[in-house]
Amino acid sequence: MNVPNLLTLLRIGLIPVLVGLYYLPYSWSPIAAGAVFAVAAATDWLDGYLARRWNQASALGAFLDPVADKLMVCVALVLLAETFAEPWMTIPAMIIVGREIVISALREWMAELGKRASVAVSYVGKVKTVLQMVSIFILISFDPYSVQSWIGVGALYAAAILTLWSMIVYIKAAWPDLTEDL
Repeated sequence: MNVPNLLTLLRIGLIPVLVGLYYLPYSWSPIAAGAVFAVAAATDWLDGYLARRWNQASALGAFLDPVADKLMVCVALVLLAETFAEPWMTIPAMIIVGREIVISALREWMAELGKRASVAVSYVGKVKTVLQMVSIFILISFDPYSVQSWIGVGALYAAAILTLWSMIVYIKAAWPDLTEDL
C-alpha cells in the first residue's frame, strides 16, 4: 500500500460522506458536500501525479483509480438527477454515465487483445473530466436553479458534448478491431 493508492481509497471512502452531507437538511450541507466532492476530485489528479513522480504506479492503483473516478462521478450525477428531476439534467447525466460504461467495456476488451494503448486517455478526455468535475462541484454546492447552478448546467452540457466526442474518438480507434470478423 502506497500513498497514491491510499488517496484512491480515500476517494472511494468519501463517496458515502458526500451522499450523507448532500441529504442533510442544513443550510451548510450543499457547500460541505461540494467541498467533499472537490477534495475527492483533487485526489483524482494527485494520486496519479504522485504515482508517476514517486514511481509508485501499481496494478492495484491502475485498477482502483478509474473505478474510484467512475463511482464518484456516477453517484454525484445520480444525486443531481434526483434533485433536479428534469429531463434537461437527466439527459447529460445519462450520456456521461452511459459513456463511462461503454468506454470501460471497450478498454477491457481492447486490453484482452493487447491493444489497450489504442484507447488510452486522450486530451479531450482530460478536458472532459475537468469540465465534469467543475460542473458537478458547482451543481452540488449551490441551490438548484440559482445563477451558479445554471453555470454548472452549462458546464455539464459542455462535458456531455466532450463525453460524446471522446467516446467517438475511442470507438473510431477501436473500430478496425471491433469489425474485423464482419
